[in-house]
Amino acid sequence: MERLIGIDYGRKRTGLAASDPLGIFASALDTVPSAKIIDYLQKYAEKETITRFVVGYPMNLDGRPSEAAADVDAFLPRLRKAFPGVPVDLEDERFTSVLAHRAMIDGGMKYKDRRNKASVDRISAAIILQGYMDRKSKGL
Repeated sequence: MERLIGIDYGRKRTGLAASDPLGIFASALDTVPSAKIIDYLQKYAEKETITRFVVGYPMNLDGRPSEAAADVDAFLPRLRKAFPGVPVDLEDERFTSVLAHRAMIDGGMKYKDRRNKASVDRISAAIILQGYMDRKSKGL
C-alpha cells in the first residue's frame, strides 16, 4: 500500500509517521536513532510503498532556518540518495513539539509517559505529516 512518511529528524532521534493508504490521516509510527534512519526506512519500504517523504524543517519565529536546520540539511542528501525516486517535501515544524505535548495531555497520557522524548518525536512527525496533508487537500 502507498504511504507518505513524515520525518521529525533530530541529531540523536528521529520520529516517524505514516499516512493511511488514502493519504487522509497521519499516525505516529516509530522513533529510531538518527544514525539508523536510512536502514529503518529501507526495511519499511520492503513492506510498504513510500510515495513521498515530508521532512520537518526547523524554522525560527522570523521565518529563517534555525540552528537545527543544519542537521536536516545534512540528512536530506542521504535520504535522496537512498530513495532517488521518492519526492521529498519540507514542512515548517515550528511549534510541533508544543502541539505534541498538548496532544499527549489532551489524550490523557500520564506525566511520566509525556517526559519520554521518543513519544514527542513520533507525535511531532505525525503533526508535521498531517499538516502537510491538510494543506494539500485544501489546494494550498
